[in-house]
Amino acid sequence: MALIGANELKRKTLITVDNQPYAVIDVFFASPSARGASTMVRTKLRNLITDAVMERTFRTSEKFEEPDVLLAPASFLYSDGENCHFMDEGTYEQFSLAETQLGNDRLYLKDGNSLQVLKYKGTPIAVQLPPFVELSVASTEPGGRNDTGSGGSTKPATLETGLQVRVPLFIKEGETVRVSTQTGEFVSRA
Repeated sequence: MALIGANELKRKTLITVDNQPYAVIDVFFASPSARGASTMVRTKLRNLITDAVMERTFRTSEKFEEPDVLLAPASFLYSDGENCHFMDEGTYEQFSLAETQLGNDRLYLKDGNSLQVLKYKGTPIAVQLPPFVELSVASTEPGGRNDTGSGGSTKPATLETGLQVRVPLFIKEGETVRVSTQTGEFVSRA
């Protein structure tokens, strides 16, 4: 197995530190001021299992194994209030992740949604949402003609999953909207 040197780290690289899988969020190379001192690599890492973020400094000579992490296509089946249930589209095996483990990502999941599941040593640990999801508007205020004064030309809306977004005044209840999973913002009508 090829090792990754600390001097090769860049954002989104996956590495193993202390037998745990991490994704590099940020990396900064600090050149030493003293002669003969080695360059240090300051990193911000996110644990793929616990989602905890830590800062760690390494020497450029240090090497890391790539974690046994794999992305596989999956479908969201349903939520029972505590767990979200999915199906691996490759093996047709069903698995579940706790809603607390998914955090706000839960609000982008609708029955039948396709996404990617992150597996560590064959065990599902997280989901990777598509860039956009389409959800219907469950409730919003009717937009009046003279409603553009306060808050620009948007109004709050609650979508079918409970996600709250700001939508343009012309969007009505029952319409389907496209939302960015990165920013949580309205993108367009679906």
